[in-house]
Amino acid sequence: MANAKLTITAREEGKNPRQIRSLGFLPGSIYGKGMEAKNIQINTHEFEMAYKNNQDAVWELSMEKEKFNAKIQELQINYATNEFLNVEFALA
Repeated sequence: MANAKLTITAREEGKNPRQIRSLGFLPGSIYGKGMEAKNIQINTHEFEMAYKNNQDAVWELSMEKEKFNAKIQELQINYATNEFLNVEFALA
């Protein structure tokens, strides 16, 4: 099983997911036992490139000074356009 690395940022307040996607980011969340869920956003192009080769990987997510090891719990895709809509990570 491979590791994939991504840089994530906290989701901008007051913006809905459609607005976030129009700016080139993929909305998502990260959650796990013993932590409060965090709303995040990821550069869509970076995620697509990393996901293509590492679908079942343990993802190393970096947000400012925090690092998380997580697996993709759910990935929502618009199959008509092949556009990623939302991603949820669960701590590994």
